Amino acid sequence: MSLEKLSEMLFKGVDKTPEYFIAKYPKRELKEGAVVTRYAPSPTGFQHIGGVFAALINERLASQTKGIFYLRIEDTDQKREVAGAIQDTIDTMHNFGMNFNEGTTGDNTEKGSYGPYRQSQRSEIYKTFAKDLVKKGLAYPCFCTPEELTELREKQIAEKITTGYYGEYAKFRNLSPEEAIEKINNGEKYIIRIKSPGNFENRVEFHDLIKGDISFPESNQDIVIIKGDGLPTYHFAHVIDDALMRTTHVIRGEEWLSSLPIHVQLFEILGLDKPEYAHIPTIMKNDNGSKRKLSKRKDAEAAVSYYKEVGHPMVSVIEYLLNIINSTFEEWRVENPLTDYHDFSVALDKMSKSGALFDTVKLNDVSKDVICKMKPEVLYDYYTAWAKEFDAEMFELVTSKEELSKQVFNIDKEGPKPRKDFAKWSDVKEKTFYFFDELFEKETAEQVELPKGVTLETAKSIIEAYAKEYNFNTNAEEWFEELKVIAINLGYCANRKEFKANPDAYKGMISDVAGAVRSAIAHRTNTPDLYTIMQIMGEEKVRDRFKKFMSI
Repeated sequence: MSLEKLSEMLFKGVDKTPEYFIAKYPKRELKEGAVVTRYAPSPTGFQHIGGVFAALINERLASQTKGIFYLRIEDTDQKREVAGAIQDTIDTMHNFGMNFNEGTTGDNTEKGSYGPYRQSQRSEIYKTFAKDLVKKGLAYPCFCTPEELTELREKQIAEKITTGYYGEYAKFRNLSPEEAIEKINNGEKYIIRIKSPGNFENRVEFHDLIKGDISFPESNQDIVIIKGDGLPTYHFAHVIDDALMRTTHVIRGEEWLSSLPIHVQLFEILGLDKPEYAHIPTIMKNDNGSKRKLSKRKDAEAAVSYYKEVGHPMVSVIEYLLNIINSTFEEWRVENPLTDYHDFSVALDKMSKSGALFDTVKLNDVSKDVICKMKPEVLYDYYTAWAKEFDAEMFELVTSKEELSKQVFNIDKEGPKPRKDFAKWSDVKEKTFYFFDELFEKETAEQVELPKGVTLETAKSIIEAYAKEYNFNTNAEEWFEELKVIAINLGYCANRKEFKANPDAYKGMISDVAGAVRSAIAHRTNTPDLYTIMQIMGEEKVRDRFKKFMSI
């Protein structure tokens, strides 16, 4: 009776039972094998690429099994909440092609029958379960002050024993209900702790869907479940939420692996079915030969905003992350070059057990593969959307010359091996500037690239001769034959073997002549197909470029 009185005093007005909520949120009616996963961030900052990584795994497993992927906001630490963080989470996932079946939708709205999906709105549920535990003698109020807890920790450290609030060090663990009631009546502040039944000498066997079979000591810590402000701790809230929302798989970062003993014990104490757990590897970075965790403070690529700013298409980032999630994705992509990535099945047992290495060079390679397969109309739409926000000059030029721009974006794209010029939208200006007089005319003489071994004076002499013979109205084969004739007449060799056998007999190779033409019209030595560029520019612009090159 005293425990019941204590529970009533601690949780005034809480009149429901755990059974009420278990019945309110029944088992989901899904097909066999369907997975229910969640993305459950704290709104304490803006999205990190690690969050997208975790969300993608959850979303793919739910989607490919015809299950449920929901968004839960773990906002019990309201002092650290950042304005706009929830909407940023929703927008980020949407931009990466991930949409939630249930959960918070922003503006204090939500969808789904297992809410509220914000922990700050589920207080009654947590208090109901906590009240029941106190009533059963499985939880108790603790009146320790912060100073007392600090003193205890220092004492334990000095004695070189396990730190924490447990066993003989749990000062209020065996306080009688009557004594607790008296302290409450005296106005003493308290928190609610679980009365752990664990013995640190015992071990618990557990199967993690990524790490495999693991073993850990039982938790003997009397952890806090309800804080002084009446809100639950992460440990307590997430266990209840995952059970009531009928989560089948908790897929989270490996930094939570050390908390698993606590969570397993809480499920047992509460009498709730525990989900499967999978602890995904931390995203690492190679830093001068050594691996370290990708850092929000040190690494620009840690922030989701980075990919938008430099112009990596979101689908490129997704495909790169799928490479990290399952190394088999790369082989699958080679075998299915045009298939939507959604058709690839993610498998937890094929994930690396160690840190996932984030490599921006590899990301760029993946992104080039993605962009090179885009139709010019699609590429144009993607690029102009990016340029509108991040490069006003290019946006104005490209949109005012839409037909030209689409021709440029289609260069060397229709063959079996499309050209891979762009890894990100910020590459486009440097790779295409010479098509736009407004940009080309800003170039200085120092920026003009020339073929190796060819001087500016030599290049000018080539262009002087070539301009006289140049015929715009030819096909590619005819154009090249005419170029070859001009080169031979100027003393350049058309056959590599002949040139190698007697290099002093020639001024150079035909490639030097083509390179000089390329330098004259583009100021660069590496461009797409020269004939195609000249045809897109038109005869008038090409001849104007020759004329201007001669005056450099």
